[in-house]
Amino acid sequence: MKYTKEERLDIGRRIYEGEINRYQAAEEYCISEYTARDYMRLYRKQSLLPEKKNRKSSRILPSTGTVPAGMEELESMTKEELIHELVKARIAEARLKKGYEVKGDGTVILYGNKNTK
Repeated sequence: MKYTKEERLDIGRRIYEGEINRYQAAEEYCISEYTARDYMRLYRKQSLLPEKKNRKSSRILPSTGTVPAGMEELESMTKEELIHELVKARIAEARLKKGYEVKGDGTVILYGNKNTK
């Protein structure tokens, strides 16, 4: 079904303002989700509005609003501490792929000759 420019802008406004998401708009107006996204972009461009940021964060966190386990500890760390923890995790991952693990006291645990991939 073809929509006028005003109708497309109205659909785009509803998506941009969060009344509906693009999947709901696609179902409601019998258009594809990509067309719905394009209508939202058209509205945003016509109205000279900025892109909405932090859209992905709502997909990561549960809808209950609770913070995932262990997140409080990470949120309280400085940037340097977070980088240090990331490096430690990547080293541990690389060691496990090679078939061994090093415990806190320096003990090496071998997992055999096979690669753990």
